[in-house]
Amino acid sequence: MTTGLLQTLGLEPAKLADTLADARVLVVGDVMLDRYWFGDVSRISPEAPVPVAKIGRMEERAGGAANVARNIAGLGGRATILSVVGDDEAASALERLMDADGIATSFKRDAGISTTIKLRVVARQQQLIRLDFEDAPSHEILADKLDEYAAIVAEHDVVILSDYGKGGLTHVTRMVELARAAGKPVLIDPKGDDYSKYAGATLLTPNRSEFKQVAGSWQSEEQLTAKAEALRAELDLDALLVTRSEEGMTLYRPQGVVHQPTLAREVYDVSGAGDTVIGTLGLALAAGLELPLAMSLANAAAGIVVGKLGTAVCTQPELFAL
Repeated sequence: MTTGLLQTLGLEPAKLADTLADARVLVVGDVMLDRYWFGDVSRISPEAPVPVAKIGRMEERAGGAANVARNIAGLGGRATILSVVGDDEAASALERLMDADGIATSFKRDAGISTTIKLRVVARQQQLIRLDFEDAPSHEILADKLDEYAAIVAEHDVVILSDYGKGGLTHVTRMVELARAAGKPVLIDPKGDDYSKYAGATLLTPNRSEFKQVAGSWQSEEQLTAKAEALRAELDLDALLVTRSEEGMTLYRPQGVVHQPTLAREVYDVSGAGDTVIGTLGLALAAGLELPLAMSLANAAAGIVVGKLGTAVCTQPELFAL
């Protein structure tokens, strides 16, 4: 008889489910609508040397910070999503998706922009092309969002700031300050090559390529550890978690380094895996679990979602069944 994940970690399923149900996580950041057009390709266009996709099915999924919130809800937690969207059909579609998952939603509508959309054309399980539609939100709408954030941050156990570089986290430095002043851990999925704006956060979760963009390349584990510890100290972080794709993930904090190999059984699609990692981490911390334990759950959840096509979530039954 094999030992399950929760048993190995010393967690009792029913008790964990109860604590997750009481955990409240505030997710702030760039939301987007992921649209998938599924079809088949049987010929090349006579107009240009490109495949012709005959579309047979369309799907809509919540992406970006909205997918982080979906992962929290899927694992049985209570998620609130705060973001800026356009005043358009795509924003209404996102709101419907959030409502269907039981997520408390506050979307600030900006009539001057379009909601971010990522349209993917998929044929025979392969992505043919992705089309992106996006605009940066206005200063007035962002200020309004910051005011609401300040008003509700204390009502939550953990804050997650999901930065996709679309402009929704222009005030990220102030958001970190407000969260820490309220005594709330703040976890950030970072973007870009300037991490100084994230200083003072509890935890950053860059992937391998994102970390390399900021810290430079390394030739050994010792070099990687030195770079990670230097960045953690420079930004005054409680911890730094580097997700390393097929190499697993590594947690750096003053108490030492913890590494976990990937638990993915089959890698089908890595899109959205970072959302699952930070969503699971945030929910586990909100439920009172220690960071290494939360990391184990996040690693397992990520191993599940990479086996699914497109933007996906790990559900509580799937995680508990491992």
